[in-house]
Amino acid sequence: MRIVIMATGEIAEGTFAAALESEHEIVGLVTQPDRKVGRKQVLTAPQVKTMALEAGIPVIQPEKVREEEALAQIRDWSPELIVVMAYGQILPQSLIDIPEKAIINLHASLLPKYRGASCVQSPIREGDAKTGWSVIHVVKKLDAGNIVLQQELKIAKGETGGELHDRLAKAAPLALLNALALFEKGVVEGMAQVEEESTYVPKLLRDDGKIDWSQSAREIERLIRAYHPWPGTFTEFSGKRLKLFPPVVLCETNGTSGAVISEDELMVSCGEGSLIFSVVQPEGKPRMDSRDFARGYREQIASGFS
Repeated sequence: MRIVIMATGEIAEGTFAAALESEHEIVGLVTQPDRKVGRKQVLTAPQVKTMALEAGIPVIQPEKVREEEALAQIRDWSPELIVVMAYGQILPQSLIDIPEKAIINLHASLLPKYRGASCVQSPIREGDAKTGWSVIHVVKKLDAGNIVLQQELKIAKGETGGELHDRLAKAAPLALLNALALFEKGVVEGMAQVEEESTYVPKLLRDDGKIDWSQSAREIERLIRAYHPWPGTFTEFSGKRLKLFPPVVLCETNGTSGAVISEDELMVSCGEGSLIFSVVQPEGKPRMDSRDFARGYREQIASGFS
């Protein structure tokens, strides 16, 4: 099949490589424009762009894919199928109508759960036992198209958002290749999602990682794992931020929410139960052992975290 890939994020790199190595003809890549990254703001291309150019695949990088110039180029490529994965833009109907067979999206959750941008972190935060990939038809409504296939992945004990992201990235190529095999046989209608079971999870911002100590220790522990490394989690004491990192240990000891029960091992009370931290990072300081932090900031943390 003649396929156009639309991808940008790191999670899509292995899948793009698998598509290039398949028997299908990848006729073009649509990716985001080069962006300035890091402290030195170095203009950097998406890795998939580099991979495409090395393979002799034409690339376009429109600021908005709805621009007529971009749509015209995609039409000129005459795709039978368009594959979208971690692209990062809303797709107009004028694009959805282009491919001969379908435009499909690889979404990193078991839809209809967790439509939206934070689909990798949400299953860990909510305590789910599994997640996976959903290959769906693209429609105007976000992540609401018919499901072509799903591929489940168990969430490991103690797994962080970053670790799950990497395992999902490794599992994605098989999901795509299985979906392409279905479309080779013809048009695949897929199965409609149960709308009443859908949930929406928006893009995470740094402030979303603020700990609410009135929640249970179990809920907070899951949040810390889910949001590592992005957006990270933090608490406040004496007007300053303290970043918190996994792993943390669950305890049954109860006390006032946010109170430091034990400085020797930095045990903090939650709404139910408590947590022992091993590594923290005070504002403007490097990461440090939590016991060293507790000894060095004994007076400041005496009133607890907020």
